[in-house]
Amino acid sequence: MKVEINSSALADAVAWTTRVIDARPSNPILAGIKLEAVDGTLQLSAFNYEISARHHIEAGVDEAGSVLVLGKLLADITKSLPGEKTYLATDGSTMTITSGKSTFTLQLMPEAEYPDLPGIPGKLGQVDAPTFVQAVTQACVAVSREENRPVLTGVRMQFDGDKVIMTSTDRFRLSRASFTWTPNDMDVNTTTLVRGSLLRDIARSLDEHQNVVVDFDVDSPSLLGFENAGRTSTSQLIDGEFPAVDRLFADDYPIQAVVDRSKLIDAIKRVALVAERNAPIRMVFSGQEVTLSAGAIDEAQATEVLDIDMDGDDITVAFNPAYLIEGLSAITEPFIRMKMTTAVKPVEFNGQQEADSDESMDYRYLLVPMRFNS
Repeated sequence: MKVEINSSALADAVAWTTRVIDARPSNPILAGIKLEAVDGTLQLSAFNYEISARHHIEAGVDEAGSVLVLGKLLADITKSLPGEKTYLATDGSTMTITSGKSTFTLQLMPEAEYPDLPGIPGKLGQVDAPTFVQAVTQACVAVSREENRPVLTGVRMQFDGDKVIMTSTDRFRLSRASFTWTPNDMDVNTTTLVRGSLLRDIARSLDEHQNVVVDFDVDSPSLLGFENAGRTSTSQLIDGEFPAVDRLFADDYPIQAVVDRSKLIDAIKRVALVAERNAPIRMVFSGQEVTLSAGAIDEAQATEVLDIDMDGDDITVAFNPAYLIEGLSAITEPFIRMKMTTAVKPVEFNGQQEADSDESMDYRYLLVPMRFNS
């Protein structure tokens, strides 16, 4: 193999592809990245039995071929290359990397031992990248970190015609984002459960000027794929039953309050400074004000009052401040509508553009109140 390639393009492609390589692979061969030079492109791929990554970039191919080398080492080398152009050449059991006046020689890994990457399922539909990124950011708020309950580490993706609904829950809160997309088949109606960490990772590396294509085979529902700007990721789906969370949304909320989003987040952060670890902050809704407070009588205390637009009876609720801030921060509109039934039942948070407008249902955040001492 002999290839001439742009150094920065190579560094970016290697960094993106090798992100799926585990720090301590279950099999040493999975520490490799496969490079294949063919038809004016350099194709890169990596795999860890659950997630695969494929990328291709333009290259001057003088001699076609494919090799397997240590991925993390190649990533470290390519991000530090001094020249604008990089030259890759293989000779027997080694590959030489030359850029400017720097030369590196890597030992090749046994390519025959590398597992075959899974096939890419057929296209399910596509959406513009900014919409996808926002939905992933919002939907992943409630993804659990409990690895012993895999279904809670995932995001349920429901595809119903031109609508996609993404939901996550860690039992204490629920985060749901919805968006409109262009399906290949308007009659599509299917559900998948994909790891939240993968969705976050994909969203972080998207080219926002190009669409995101979702790949899925309804007849063989074990793999979900994502394509964007020449990059393709696939992931094994999580095997398990996602909790029945739809019933958590109330049909009617008799108590509702609208408040400025940025003022509320800032007030929560200030009041929470005196809260002990895992201690709640209290929100007392009365009249057209909400009083936020935290701390114990014999320790540091803080209170702050905000103006609100409220309908319904007075109520006092308490929340984990970190969970509250994370959910509110995912809302993009300037105002928050809090919808409540009782002091112990889940509270729904929605964004809205104006203080007196209707709330948006594109993002719905449910948070279970904490019990507190009066």
